[in-house]
Amino acid sequence: MAHEKNHDYHILPPSIWPLTGAVGAFVMLFGGVLWMPKQGGGPWLFLIGLALVLYTMFAWWSEVAAEGDQGDHTPVVRIGLRYGFIMFIMSEVMFFAAWFWSFFKFALYSGGPEVPDAYQVWPPVGIETFDPWHLPLINTLILLCSGMAATWAHHALVHENNRNDMKWGLTLAIVLGVVFTFFQAYEYYHAAFGFAGNVYGANFFMATGFHGFHVIIGTIFLAVCLIRLQRGAFTPTEHVGFEAAAWYWHFVDVVWLFLFFSVYIWGG
Repeated sequence: MAHEKNHDYHILPPSIWPLTGAVGAFVMLFGGVLWMPKQGGGPWLFLIGLALVLYTMFAWWSEVAAEGDQGDHTPVVRIGLRYGFIMFIMSEVMFFAAWFWSFFKFALYSGGPEVPDAYQVWPPVGIETFDPWHLPLINTLILLCSGMAATWAHHALVHENNRNDMKWGLTLAIVLGVVFTFFQAYEYYHAAFGFAGNVYGANFFMATGFHGFHVIIGTIFLAVCLIRLQRGAFTPTEHVGFEAAAWYWHFVDVVWLFLFFSVYIWGG
C-alpha cells in the first residue's frame, strides 16, 4: 500500500534509450562531417550512427505503444503527449521556414551589381523548371486525397467506432503516400538541373527533398498505426498514437501546398 499509485501521471522506469539516441546522433553527425571531405571511414560511421538512431526509435516507440496498450496513458498523460507532439511540429515548421526563407531571399533579391549575370533573373539563366500543371499538380492532388483518407480513418474511429472503415482509410492513405513518393522520385530523375552548381537547384532539392523524406516518415507512421489497429489497439477515446500520425500527415500536406504554390508556380 505504501507504493500504491494515487496520481494520474506515469512515472517512467530508468531507460537507456535517451543515451543510445544521443550516441547514435553524435556518431551519425561525426561520420557525416568526415564524409563531406571524403575522409576515410566517414560513410561507415554515418551508417553505424543511423542504424543506432533507427533502432533507438523503434525500441523506444515500441515501449511507448506498449504503455498505451497497458493503460498507462491516463488523460493527463495523453494531454502531455499531445502538447509534446505539437511542439515537435512547431519545430518542423521552423525547419521548413529556413528553406522557404532561402528560396525567397534569392528569388526576390536576385539582381544587383554584385550578383553574377546568371543570377540577375529568377530562375537563374540556364535553369529549365518543371511545369507545375503536370506531374506536380498530380502529386498535389494525390497528397490531398491521402490526407482526406487519413481524416476518414480518424472520423471512422472517433465518431463511429468503425474499425473496418478506419482500416480502409489508413490503407488508402498509405498507398497514396507511396504513389506520391514514386512520382517525386520520377520527377527528380528527369530534372533538367542538379543539386550542385546553382542556388536554385540547391534550394529546390533541399526543400522538396526534405519534404519527400517527411512523406516517407509519415507513410511509415501510418503503416505502424495500421499494424497496431490490426492487433486491437486504439479506441474512440484512447488513440494518441494515431492522432499524432494524422496531425503529422496533415502537416506534410500543408507544407506541400506552400511548396507547390511558392516553388513550382511562383518560383518557376
